[in-house]
Amino acid sequence: MPGPLLETLNGQIHDIAPVWLMRQAGRYLPEYRELRAEKGGFLELVYDSEAATEVTVQPIRRFGFDGAILFSDILIVPHAMGQGLAFMAGEGPKLSPTLLEAKLDDFTSAHERFDPVYETVRRTRVQISDDVTMLGFAGSPWTVATYMIAGEGSKDQGPARLLAYRDPARLEAICEAIITVTIEYLRGQIDAGAEAIQLFDSWAGSLAPDEFERWVIAPNAKITAAIKQSHPDVPVIGFPKGAGAKLPAYARETGVDAVGLDESLDPAWANSVLPEGMPVQGNLDPLLVEAGGPALPVRVKEVLEAFEGRPHVFNLGHGIGQFTPIEHVEQLLKAVRG
Repeated sequence: MPGPLLETLNGQIHDIAPVWLMRQAGRYLPEYRELRAEKGGFLELVYDSEAATEVTVQPIRRFGFDGAILFSDILIVPHAMGQGLAFMAGEGPKLSPTLLEAKLDDFTSAHERFDPVYETVRRTRVQISDDVTMLGFAGSPWTVATYMIAGEGSKDQGPARLLAYRDPARLEAICEAIITVTIEYLRGQIDAGAEAIQLFDSWAGSLAPDEFERWVIAPNAKITAAIKQSHPDVPVIGFPKGAGAKLPAYARETGVDAVGLDESLDPAWANSVLPEGMPVQGNLDPLLVEAGGPALPVRVKEVLEAFEGRPHVFNLGHGIGQFTPIEHVEQLLKAVRG
């Protein structure tokens, strides 16, 4: 029997919204920090299937979330495409050489890097109960491309945006290559046991409207269509962070089954402009969970009420922060579940 999260993504409405949190497996959990200290670097942890499975399961064990999100990273795709990847303490990810310095043809593909991720999905699916939905994910092409081009995260994604204006054909080729590999990667996750997938477009909000159409909507539509062709029963959640007023077009044109909403969106507005019956996910501010206090349950109630009558997965507007107290997550869950 599918769990409440999978049922919601398939269009059912539950009296109590199912819950999972972006980045629920990670640094705010003491058990994660202990394992990370034992295993070493972040990338080593991702590629250690046994350890990555433990990290994926930790928040399910502690909080009883309705979904288990694969412990991995969106930059596994460029790493498998042959770009160097390292996670530097206090600096975030670094990719080398950048696509300002090199061409895709200079890279030697290493798709075997996907294998331990698939094994993590298989191991996790065995360890969690049937009513907990196994969630896979990948980064959307625009967001992944911004990292591949700049070699790191950037404040305004300027290098990729400049390339889009100066040499759109080159960016098109980069995105097409990412699309192809991402489809393979997501299909592999699904074949290993993922029951739903999420496309993270964390930097979608940096684009002008016509650029958003080209670099966000079109690539995500290609990936979604391919997944629907091979795995028609697997829901796809699209998360275009920062989409703002462009969200309705994204929801209509990408073919995704559900949309994730970031914390900047008014949930009542989103409910009024999204296609009728489309499942939504979100959109509590993660900083409010970090802050806790009386405002937290009030805001939770407002979000839940905004989506009454629509399939709704309760989640955050982005990832949970590393300094979030455990008791604040418990407070959130109490507010959602009563």
